[in-house]
Amino acid sequence: MPLLSIAVIACISLSFALLALSGFAGVDAGLVKILGFYQFNKEADLPLMRQLSSILFGLLALLPWLTLCYGSLKKPLAVLLLLCAIPPLVSLTGSIHWIESLGGFPAIGSGQGIIKYAALLALAWYFWRPESKVQHWVQYAPVALVLLWIGGMKFTQIEAEGIADLVQSSPLMSWLYLLFDLQTTSNLIGIYDLLALLLLGAGLQYRPLFLPGWLMCLAVFLTTQSFLLSFAGAFSANGLLTASGQFLIKDLWFIASMLLLLRWHFTADFSAHFIAKRQQQISQN
Repeated sequence: MPLLSIAVIACISLSFALLALSGFAGVDAGLVKILGFYQFNKEADLPLMRQLSSILFGLLALLPWLTLCYGSLKKPLAVLLLLCAIPPLVSLTGSIHWIESLGGFPAIGSGQGIIKYAALLALAWYFWRPESKVQHWVQYAPVALVLLWIGGMKFTQIEAEGIADLVQSSPLMSWLYLLFDLQTTSNLIGIYDLLALLLLGAGLQYRPLFLPGWLMCLAVFLTTQSFLLSFAGAFSANGLLTASGQFLIKDLWFIASMLLLLRWHFTADFSAHFIAKRQQQISQN
């Protein structure tokens, strides 16, 4: 399915292009805390690390397109994705990303943007082992992780208050505040997230549930992308991503994983149909 492959590449490339541009402009959501975890001098090292990360993002915006012509670049792309993902994810082992007032781990604060890098691990696996028999589980894992973790946080007051401006700005979701209070709205969103990940996980085993679960999960990530249009704080006056915008754009990585799951679904269906037809022909002969 070449169109799905191109769509996957487009999601990866667009996200990193926008992250690179905003990084070169001085926006560095989460970078200060990551540097703190690795005990860098924040004031002295921040400008250099910001430039280096932006260069890496720029390479990750370009390289996916080149893999369409040069298949040998897929493994270097996988390595760069790992290089981009692992340092932020390792910083989750410290206390800097956890909400102390809620007892620390697993109450995630600034780490909500960091756990999204888990999607890059799955995408790296795809470019390294595109024909892997466990590809669907690898792509599902970060989707389940982020929906479970961030969805679970929706049941806390601090998260209910944290998403209020986003929800209020959205024509897709603001109506919820007309029917429910702040916490109930957040709880409902959390319940939806948890149901979506469970249904999709079940659909990987019981195929009739796949498309409903897939659509529910995809709706979460598409809604997040819609905040880029509705939330005034997503872009700066010069049209570049703000720290909030950087957080939102990373959901394109999950959309890429969702597209790979969809390709697996249709490929598996086609293979099953072909095998069944072939067996029928053999039995008739």
